[in-house]
Amino acid sequence: MISEDSGVEKVLTGKTYDIQGFSVQDGPGIRTTVFLKGCPLRCPWCHSPESQEFKTELNWMSMRCLGTEACGKCLDVCPRGAIIRGELTQNAAGEDVYYPDVDKKKCDDCGACARVCKATALYMCGTDRTVDEVMHRIDRDSPFYEESGGGVTISGGECLWQSDFTLELLKRCKEKGIHTAVDTTGYAKWEIIESVLPYTDLFLYDLKCMDSALHKQVIGVENELILENARRIAAAGGRFWIRIPVIPLLNDSEEHFEKYAAFLSDIRDAVDLVQLLPYHKMGISKHDRLMKHEKIFVAEPPKDSLMEERAEMLRSRGFKVRIH
Repeated sequence: MISEDSGVEKVLTGKTYDIQGFSVQDGPGIRTTVFLKGCPLRCPWCHSPESQEFKTELNWMSMRCLGTEACGKCLDVCPRGAIIRGELTQNAAGEDVYYPDVDKKKCDDCGACARVCKATALYMCGTDRTVDEVMHRIDRDSPFYEESGGGVTISGGECLWQSDFTLELLKRCKEKGIHTAVDTTGYAKWEIIESVLPYTDLFLYDLKCMDSALHKQVIGVENELILENARRIAAAGGRFWIRIPVIPLLNDSEEHFEKYAAFLSDIRDAVDLVQLLPYHKMGISKHDRLMKHEKIFVAEPPKDSLMEERAEMLRSRGFKVRIH
């Protein structure tokens, strides 16, 4: 995103929804993970649904809310009349309370209600930051990188859909000698991936489903581009941590993992690690905060025994596997 500063100088900004320090799951060592907003995929089990939209969005956290009787400032400031007093309910302490009810069809995410919410129960998710601002945050963590062999991971959402910002951030990191990783779905134009390749030490690459028709039905896009990009990254000398979310009823069968093994064998020399990520329910509460009242995928997480079986199957084919 390019924004104009006083109508004179154009400043490159990226829309982030979090910057997480001391991250130990998003690549080797201790890392700083920069989460960019916006994703073209719609995984129904998404554990970060706040990352999907490319715009800044209103969220509401019920445990913080004082209720409309104790506060209620949000009811008066909404210019579109999107907030009303909801029905009587009970809070976590068992007390009767009226929470605000937000009509998301009327809400335009202007943030007026969040600005007056003294308990920050209503808050905006999505912050425009310059590369300098993000690098200042990264510099604070640089001693951890040196001690642990860590670095910076740019994640999402899908960070390659904010390609200019991602590329510039990667370049700046490499100028400082920082190890870089890009956490991606692989669903991006090859020209974009090719541009970041020289500045990316590691791709954390999601393979969600090997059946293209099922991929389209469940996630919203086919997977041919994702698989072809993986092949081209491998041919260009890129390195992978392949990440497989293990989702009940979608891709957890032995048959489906045979397809994973066959594809991974084609790019074997580029794969340093396969991470198996068992489905969990952590995204449900985040989904509720968005107040969209849409259905979300819910299932029982895969058993530890099944995760070990799938890991051992891939290990038997010569891959280093870690259960996340």
